[in-house]
Amino acid sequence: MKILVAGEINPDLIMSGCNAPPEPGKEIFAQNYELTLGSSSAICAVGLARLGNEVVFVGTVGADANGDFCLSMLARECVDVSWVSRRVDLTTGITVSISSRRDRSLVTFAGAISRLRAGDISPETFAGSRHLHVSGYFLQTGLHSGLPDLFRRARAAGLTTSLDCGYDPTETWDSGLLAVLEETDVFFPNEVETRGITGQSDPDRGLQLLENGRTLLVGKLGSGGCMARDHGRAIYIPAFPVDVVDTTGAGDSFVAGFLHGWLRRQDLIACLRLASACGALSTRGIGGTAAQPHLHEVETFLATHPEKEATRCAY
Repeated sequence: MKILVAGEINPDLIMSGCNAPPEPGKEIFAQNYELTLGSSSAICAVGLARLGNEVVFVGTVGADANGDFCLSMLARECVDVSWVSRRVDLTTGITVSISSRRDRSLVTFAGAISRLRAGDISPETFAGSRHLHVSGYFLQTGLHSGLPDLFRRARAAGLTTSLDCGYDPTETWDSGLLAVLEETDVFFPNEVETRGITGQSDPDRGLQLLENGRTLLVGKLGSGGCMARDHGRAIYIPAFPVDVVDTTGAGDSFVAGFLHGWLRRQDLIACLRLASACGALSTRGIGGTAAQPHLHEVETFLATHPEKEATRCAY
């Protein structure tokens, strides 16, 4: 299964084990820190590769040490980075993640993150691929105007498409997103993003408002589990219990797990369970990729957590 991921690449500087987010004028302590591969797109790409998929990455980084670090980390995970552009006029972005057991706060320097354009993704990159995934939509401002056409071109080449929007730092929650969803097969907002886009605090109601008759909507609810809406049908899966070390990238691992099952035509319950397991297992280590599971780990985990523990509920 060959999957094309187009998106941002940057490292994460993770301050983990914090008791709470910092407040202005105050200082907090972290129990640990680590420089790891970051960015929603890159973390998802590694998650897909760990599950046994062939992954090709398209993106833009600076010709600098952080760019070298990110590309070496991707290549080490057998992600094809031959289509990544290195630019001497850009600086590779970086995100500082302040993480606790409950949640995380992020500070990002965008750098090259916003410089990828839909026109940079040529038809040749589609060759042999089954699917195109884009993450970090609101950070990748250079993709906004051309993404609907890119998804149309991908579909014409026989690929399915998916989108993970990420948080909108401007909190306007628009940027042409609804037009992109008209061309999207699967959309992965979390609870905060769904509320921002729709104004609805209830995630089920929010996803209902996003239904367009085409897009499969998969809501990431963190410790609250996950849900999906497909042609008016809603399914909810509780979260798997796990001792959390760091939640960085858990949503990206979730997306990787879902796509792995969905592209193999597994039923929706199975896809949600696989995704939830991948997200849960990824929180066992610091950073988005350190504890991402291989397929045999996920299968073992699911075998010890039978489906009856993940009660299916229709809203």
